[in-house]
Amino acid sequence: MSNNTVVQSGTSDNAPVTRADTQVKMDRRSAAAMNVKPSQRYTIGDRLEEQAEKYGDAPFLIYQGQTLSYKEVNAKASQFAKAAQARGLMEGDVCAMAMENRPEFFFTWFGLAKMGVVVAFINSQVQGNVLEHAINTTGADVVIVGQECVDLFLATPELSDKKLWLVGDAECDSDISQLPSWIDTTFDADVASRDGSGSCKLARGSTDAQTPTLLIFTSGTTGLPKAAIYSHMRWLTSGDVMSVTVDATPDDVFYCCLPLYHGAAATSVTSTALAAGSSIVVRRKFSVSQFWDDIQNNGITVCQYIGEICRYLLNRAETTGIKPKDHKLRCMLGAGLTATSWRRWIEYFGDMDVLEGWGSTEANTNLLNLDNHIGSCGRVPDWAKTNFRLVRYDTELDCHIKDADGNYILCQPGEVGEGLGFIINHPDFGGGRFEGYTNKDATEQKIVRDVFEKGDSYWRSGDLLRYDENGYFYFVDRIGDTYRWKSENVSSQEIANALAEYNGAELVNIYGVLVPEHEGRAGMAAIVMQDGCEFDPDAFYALTIEKVPNYAAPQFVRVSKAADMTSTYKLRKVDLQKQGYDPVACDEPLFVRNDKSGTYEEYSDSVLQAVGFPPFASAKEK
Repeated sequence: MSNNTVVQSGTSDNAPVTRADTQVKMDRRSAAAMNVKPSQRYTIGDRLEEQAEKYGDAPFLIYQGQTLSYKEVNAKASQFAKAAQARGLMEGDVCAMAMENRPEFFFTWFGLAKMGVVVAFINSQVQGNVLEHAINTTGADVVIVGQECVDLFLATPELSDKKLWLVGDAECDSDISQLPSWIDTTFDADVASRDGSGSCKLARGSTDAQTPTLLIFTSGTTGLPKAAIYSHMRWLTSGDVMSVTVDATPDDVFYCCLPLYHGAAATSVTSTALAAGSSIVVRRKFSVSQFWDDIQNNGITVCQYIGEICRYLLNRAETTGIKPKDHKLRCMLGAGLTATSWRRWIEYFGDMDVLEGWGSTEANTNLLNLDNHIGSCGRVPDWAKTNFRLVRYDTELDCHIKDADGNYILCQPGEVGEGLGFIINHPDFGGGRFEGYTNKDATEQKIVRDVFEKGDSYWRSGDLLRYDENGYFYFVDRIGDTYRWKSENVSSQEIANALAEYNGAELVNIYGVLVPEHEGRAGMAAIVMQDGCEFDPDAFYALTIEKVPNYAAPQFVRVSKAADMTSTYKLRKVDLQKQGYDPVACDEPLFVRNDKSGTYEEYSDSVLQAVGFPPFASAKEK
């Protein structure tokens, strides 16, 4: 088989996929990306009003048995817009909102977008200094708060100087009459009194496509989240591009089960459905037990995923034996699905397109697997038609590798490097722009200059990837999550993927920890077991022998009660790394790998001594 042809995997169609075939699909996406011009007076508000006129009574939002048409959603958004405008919000202002997935989230968001107001999505689960940081980072003086989130603000009195407007929640039984005066409970009445007819075009004035419309926070896996800027053009283009990618039509039903305050649900799902005139089934919070009921009962055809929720669903299917295939789900789009889970997904739930991708909220480039090639996050069939580049990176020295002239070096197939995106600022199209964060210093830290020639600039992803001879890319790890042990580089993600199928495990989190008197970091696994399952040290040791090289096997295991995750199911490792194998800080069962006995033994000073590790107290002294 030539380097230009691969066998398609993941569906029943095993026809060869050439680079040219892949490029045809990518060219369709590129053409769709040109629909909205930067200086064009076209916004999210225009798109909503346009589609409401076109699709009228067709269903747009479906929530707990209630169906709202395009016309109804547009009218509700206009009511919110007029109420907010009457209270003083104007084009160019920033308004934050904290709300769970429900129709009012869309009404508020679209209403503010109709006015040209920048909307800052706030995590509906944070409080205290994290919430205060988020609000202050956006520069918002007004926060629209769902009743279900009001306790977070009551626990953060530092925000009492902000204007907080409450949106009631029929599913919330708290008594809003007892709220302090700094939370305004009259906003709902204001909205209800407004007329939802007519266009709000005058309210958004000079707002054009390249104007910021959203502030979406990064996941915050390594520190406080940063607010990424999203323009109308970028959001609209996402919908245009993905609608042609999945061949979406008004007959499609999208499933929104991830939090809307994060980029995945707010951009890919919502923008695509709106662009195609499709409907969206809104789930308040992701539910493992209700997922397939929702899919089957609502005729859902397109769903977005994150790798971890797929693992939860696979674990449930394996435990219960219920592996439904009588559904209409034809397409999954998302990130983080391992090759093993991918194969199980198709086996358990039937053939469907799986569009595994790579990118981030703030990224100016991305990869997308259009060929169902299992395990890959995307393909570059023609380097001349992408702004993405992969450059060599020394994980031990934590720096890019350069040639004799000081230029960065492109990776060859099989080499691991950092993904970069060439920054393009063209007046006629928005592709390749890096819109950055609200914090200018944070924006600058993500840019590298003079990469291949004097004056160029690239966005840094912080992600390590590799690609094969056929141009298919594979995510390796985050920079910093790759550690060195016994003179070998170890990718925590690759080891986690290899050990993810440990029988009874809910998830396996791998990270490196410092060991006194040893170079580098030793691997450690934090394992969360499924309900009713216990950690079997012999079985886990046997799996490591089968799946990973000896140097990459975890030297320590921590059996955790729960995973430290962001609300979008991304694992946090910072606190775990700090705690290391300290039995006091962990306060959970610890095990130490012993190759002589061929198992993981319960933590003790004598076991540590037997394998040549000092007690953790020495690490503190170091």
